[in-house]
Amino acid sequence: MERLVGKRALVTGAASGIGRAVAERFAAEGARVAGVDRTPFTAPDVLALKADVTDEGAVAGAFAAATDAFGGLDVVVVNAAIQLFGRDALVHELDAGVWDATHAVNLRGAFLTAKHGVRALLAAGGGAVLMTGSPTGLYGAAPHFAAYSASKAGVHGLARTIAIGYADRRIRCNVIVPGFTETPLVRPAFDDPEELATISAGIPVGRPGTAPEVAAVAVFLASDEASYVTGAMYTVDGGQTAV
Repeated sequence: MERLVGKRALVTGAASGIGRAVAERFAAEGARVAGVDRTPFTAPDVLALKADVTDEGAVAGAFAAATDAFGGLDVVVVNAAIQLFGRDALVHELDAGVWDATHAVNLRGAFLTAKHGVRALLAAGGGAVLMTGSPTGLYGAAPHFAAYSASKAGVHGLARTIAIGYADRRIRCNVIVPGFTETPLVRPAFDDPEELATISAGIPVGRPGTAPEVAAVAVFLASDEASYVTGAMYTVDGGQTAV
């Protein structure tokens, strides 16, 4: 439980779900951690910062606060996202406002976090960027979530450009691709027993994942053990994308 001793990390979407699990696991592994969310929160051993990732000034301010507190950053986790159940839809039915709202957080927010995160890592002499993707951005797995799926495909593309663009400056960038994971983001599906059973039946291990299981992979990718890993996509999905 000490694989991140000496590391300084910032995690977005840290108030709940995967982001919170990553922030708390990083702290348990010895890292100093700043957690960023637009919702005020507290978490053990985490510096909680309030910021909306769609607002560049707020993002820049969060990075400034974290670097001031820690003297720099070594790891940036680009995780904040939304999924608008009941509003996202097939493309011909999709309201442009839903598209814009989804992309504002999931893609613009990822870009702004990566932009200021890479700047912080360059100042520190290198480090790791982790981005939370989705199987919906790899395959046509969720046609009724056109906005969400497209936003995550954009995140995957952005991660590749970062991995290649900064490899010679000691910055690695990888994508964690969680499958169906029990978090507040997908709570509506868990509240419907029939839908939950249908989804679980399509997962080879037979159940949804948990946020701590995703966080375990994040620890590896943030650690020096992954020093030769960049531009990769690590699925944590119980075998869903292998079918």
